[in-house]
Amino acid sequence: MAGNRIRNAQLRSKIMTADQAAALIPKGSNVGMSGFTGAGYPKEVPLALADRMNAAAAAGEKFKISVWTGASTAPELDGALAKVDGMEMRLPYQSDPICRKRINAGEMEYLDIHLSHVGQFVWGGYLGKLDVAIIEVVGIREDGSLIPSSSVGNNKTWLDCADKVIIEVNNWQNEALEGMHDIYYGTQLPPKRKPIPMITASDRIGETCLRCDPAKIIAIVETHSPDRNSPFTPPDENSKLIASHIIDFLGHEVKRGRLPKELLPLQSGVGNVANAVMEQLQDAPYDNLMAYTEVLQDGMFNLLRSGKMSFASATALSLSPEAAEEFNRDVHLYREKIVLRPQEISNHPEVIRRLGLIAMNGLIEADIYGNVNSTHIRGSSIMNGIGGSGDFARNSWLSIFMTPSQAKNGAVSCIVPMATHVDHTEHDVQVIVTEQGLADLRGLSPKKRARVIIDNCAHPYFKPALNEYFERSVKYSHGQHTPHILDEAFTFLPEWQADKAAQDAWKEDSLVQADAWK
Repeated sequence: MAGNRIRNAQLRSKIMTADQAAALIPKGSNVGMSGFTGAGYPKEVPLALADRMNAAAAAGEKFKISVWTGASTAPELDGALAKVDGMEMRLPYQSDPICRKRINAGEMEYLDIHLSHVGQFVWGGYLGKLDVAIIEVVGIREDGSLIPSSSVGNNKTWLDCADKVIIEVNNWQNEALEGMHDIYYGTQLPPKRKPIPMITASDRIGETCLRCDPAKIIAIVETHSPDRNSPFTPPDENSKLIASHIIDFLGHEVKRGRLPKELLPLQSGVGNVANAVMEQLQDAPYDNLMAYTEVLQDGMFNLLRSGKMSFASATALSLSPEAAEEFNRDVHLYREKIVLRPQEISNHPEVIRRLGLIAMNGLIEADIYGNVNSTHIRGSSIMNGIGGSGDFARNSWLSIFMTPSQAKNGAVSCIVPMATHVDHTEHDVQVIVTEQGLADLRGLSPKKRARVIIDNCAHPYFKPALNEYFERSVKYSHGQHTPHILDEAFTFLPEWQADKAAQDAWKEDSLVQADAWK
């Protein structure tokens, strides 16, 4: 490699191995790492750091750090550090199974926060001092500025706030990425904030490279590795049905004059359902589509390639290995169609509200009144995290949540009487979609929302029980605005359904309480 991507002569003297760089990271430090949804994360230093932690453990020493990122990363980072029990604290989002297991076992602290909040939390000092930043880039220019990689995430904040910086220069990424980024340096803490000067998704308001004081850079490591993104499975029948309901609904909104013929900028969460929606947009009667989102997945990439989508703004590329190879080979074809921004801009409530997005995100469960749980299993075990879904749900023009109607091979209903954890209240949820149908909740009072959600979204197997619960709640609830029988609200949990005696006892007791309230 010989430093051919490092065009600043002063910084070439700081090239070293990953082991040497990892040795510069102190125990107990807060480390900000690049990476957003499996893209642009450091590839070698975290592995070397994990080896160092493992050696320390073998010698009877404790070596842990706190890890801050943009979003989820990959096995070479989250997985490697979690495997050796090397993370004291993790934020703001993760999707690694080893991390998840340690968090839910109480062995690792986890701060799950809105992605748009991370930058201001760090600048405000709420998370403590940022000791080290480890950032992947494509190259270093003559003036010392950094050419971002396949994600931007929180890299600007890490570089600005960290005491020391380690750079990984990834030669696998195409140098033609230079110029595809838009790094905005105009954000401020209150009371010095000014409006963000964006009125369309394609506006460029910043610089193409990241700034970093060369004196802060303590090591540069050269790598040659693609992002570790998993291939997407083809959309299943449920995903296709969910997508078709959404496409039909968008068509209805266009006919009613509530959406323009080219729609509004699209935001799409990660996963196969989201990709299925993008796939069906290929054949939908909409042209000149635009996206303002966090992550550009295969479905959106295909829309750009076909010409159906004219522009996409994101903070990261999260492509399958095949799509990543194609993009890396043909970056020049997409230079005018894609821009990658810091997540404090891609997820900024002000911009989202101004652009009027159509937001589409997944959920774990929704209750009959439209409250959505997107993070927890049975109320106490974290799955991944809220990510940016809250940033978009509360501030978009149209907030859509989508899920299959049941999970665990039909053992669990994803439409429940009361969500066991709430990330998005009914105030932020406008549309819920399952393969069974679509519930448009706009303008509906709670009881009317319940009727529409049960009728349109619940699986036929669970619908009678949901109806029975709702009808009894209307009859016996203490209050009639949002009727609930609290003693029975979680009766859709599998362990509860298996305990018929407990159900009967609770039901009898609830009738006694209802009579007392009356």
